[in-house]
Amino acid sequence: MQTGNFTKALPFHYAWVILAVGTLVVFGALGLARFGYTMVLPPMQLGLGLNNTQAGGLATANLVGYLALSVLGGALAARYGPRVVITAGLSVAAAGMLLTGLAHSFPSAAVWRAVTGIGSGASNVPAMGLLAAWFVQKRRGMAAGIGVTGSSLALILLGQFVPHLLSVYGWNGWRICWFIFAAITIGLAVLAFTLLRNCPSELGLLPVGAASNREACSYKVNALNWRSVYRSGVVWHLGLIYVAFGFSYIIYMTFFTKYLISEGGYTQQSAGRLFMLMGWLSLFCGVAWGWVSDILGRKIALVIVYIIQAASFGLFALWPSSPGFILSSVLFGLSAWSIPAIMAATCGDLLGPRLAPAGLGFITLFFGIGQAAGPSVAGIIADASHSLSPALLLASGVALIGAIGSSFLRTTPTGSPDKDVSAELSGKKKYGLDLHIHK
Repeated sequence: MQTGNFTKALPFHYAWVILAVGTLVVFGALGLARFGYTMVLPPMQLGLGLNNTQAGGLATANLVGYLALSVLGGALAARYGPRVVITAGLSVAAAGMLLTGLAHSFPSAAVWRAVTGIGSGASNVPAMGLLAAWFVQKRRGMAAGIGVTGSSLALILLGQFVPHLLSVYGWNGWRICWFIFAAITIGLAVLAFTLLRNCPSELGLLPVGAASNREACSYKVNALNWRSVYRSGVVWHLGLIYVAFGFSYIIYMTFFTKYLISEGGYTQQSAGRLFMLMGWLSLFCGVAWGWVSDILGRKIALVIVYIIQAASFGLFALWPSSPGFILSSVLFGLSAWSIPAIMAATCGDLLGPRLAPAGLGFITLFFGIGQAAGPSVAGIIADASHSLSPALLLASGVALIGAIGSSFLRTTPTGSPDKDVSAELSGKKKYGLDLHIHK
């Protein structure tokens, strides 16, 4: 096999190629497809004559599409392998972005934003789940932490280049931006199909850190045991914990700039600088906390991160001055993408390499429900109280509930994967967990 010969000539394990490509998949599937909308919204809103409700509706359409395929995409990846699903997902996302750039009305833009979300869900979730096949348990947190930095890279690059494109092409520059996003994403689809592999065994390799072939996976239909995902009490517990992150962080992120300007006395420029600081700090938070979860365990890491975020949201509301705002931003930046990274690693621990994408897709549904509800609830509270502080305090309280829920989570300890799985399965009847590991 030509690729196998190529891997033998590499001075490093092919898993690092998988991780690099997976990070770029996140860059396209989330960074460009979702966060790109935030950057081009003002001229797009003007160009299509949208009011604020319609502008929010486009974001909702994208999220609904993402949720619809986050579960199905993970299940398809578990059955047919992540490589083909990721490639198809990126291709659909690219088509959605291209057609968004051609839209001339709210209904057509909503349809194409939903299509973009479908492609994003079909590619992002399997990409993160794929890492479980290439990295042993004690390194999955680190790998997932690197993978989520694709979003941070996109924020940094979008912030630099989109304003330039808009200044060059004027108010129709938003269409050019969508065309460029689509071109980059279809290029990433080709890259994913060319370089990604479903399992190390396809190249005659073992996962990084494996001493023997004890976590090898294969993509035969009769090897699947779907009960281990959808009937597992542990996985449902993990999903319910994930709701707290989706609900709380989106309130903070959605109203961050508005709160600084309307209630903190900041200008648009000074609020933007603080937002940029938070973005740079978030660049390595997934890696750092993924590594912490490898060392201390997933449960302990989740508890710590939720407490940090609860403190960040609470400080934002209770200390409305520059020191409080800066400290809040630093705390959130240092923990921003850590929970998705830990969740991806935990799914690999609980379900094994084969079913990790399905598990991650399933709990992402819970995350999405929380994320969809958060801004609406916060807006109602803010309108009723004439301040965003109560909504931010609610976010803090929900994050604290996430910490409490995490403290009761049963996850496998770090160490030898098979031994850890055996220890966890001692309580499988109680939690409905029927883990399937291929040997």
